[in-house]
Formats: sequence, C-alpha cells, structure tokens
Amino acid sequence: MITMSFLPLFEWAGETTVGITISGSVWMFPVIQCLHLLALAILGGAVLVVDLRLLGLGLRHQPVSQLAHDTQPWLVGSLLVMLATGVLLLTSETLRVYYSPPFWWKMQFLLLAMLFTFTVRQKVARSDAARIPPLLGRLVAVVSLSLWFGVGFSGRWIAFY
Repeated sequence: MITMSFLPLFEWAGETTVGITISGSVWMFPVIQCLHLLALAILGGAVLVVDLRLLGLGLRHQPVSQLAHDTQPWLVGSLLVMLATGVLLLTSETLRVYYSPPFWWKMQFLLLAMLFTFTVRQKVARSDAARIPPLLGRLVAVVSLSLWFGVGFSGRWIAFY
C-alpha cells in the first residue's frame, strides 16, 4: 500500500528548517493544528450547505446553483488553508505520518473528495434545478458527504495510530 518512493521526500521534509522548527516548538504544532481544524470546519460548512440542499433538507427557498456560487469562495479558501497547514503539520512528524495507514487513507479520501467536488458535484450544483433529477442530486450529496467525512474521520485517526 505505501509506496517506498515517497520516503526520501518525507525524510527531506522533516529535515527542512520548517519541519525542525515546528517539531522543536511547544506551541507551533497546536496553533497550526487549530488553523487546520478551523479550515476543516469552514470547508465542512460550505459542503454541508450545498449537500443538504441537494438532499432537500434545508434552504429549499434557495436555488442550489446560488448556494454553490455563494459558498465557492469559502470552499476554495478553506481548502487552500487546510492544504497549507496540513503540509506544515506533516513536516513536523514525517516518519510517524509516513508509516501511518490513516494518513494514506486521508490522502486517498482527500484526492477523491476534491476531484468529485470540483467536477461532478460542481456540475450538478450549478445546473438548473429543473434539469437535475432529485435522485441524482441526492446521490451526489451522499457521495460528497461520505468522501469529506472520510477525510475528517481518517485525519482524526492519524493521531491514534
């Protein structure tokens, strides 16, 4: 499952000034982790608003396309913060993370969630509501929520493995 070709990259990342500084600091890791979790919460909110609307469970007076448009900056911004803080967190404990199966699960879920969100979900959410079969909207929402839940769940398990 783990490709050994990534090991030199992880070792290098842990030996950078950034990695050494974060791992040697008492407060930097928790502060970065708080920013990471705050970005996850914002991303979760942006995803949840649109997906609940696709499921028909909220904001029924709002067009899905308008909600998708309005939440897009929050989704993209929080994702960028999550990616940046995630890399910083990674540099502080590279070998532990490298050998952690939940980390690799998270990376797979993250890749799938991003691909799905910015292709299939975006196309469905930005379509005219009258042209979206309700079952398709619900299916897209369930897949989206499942993938993002997988990111959060596996990310949480990194600390315990």
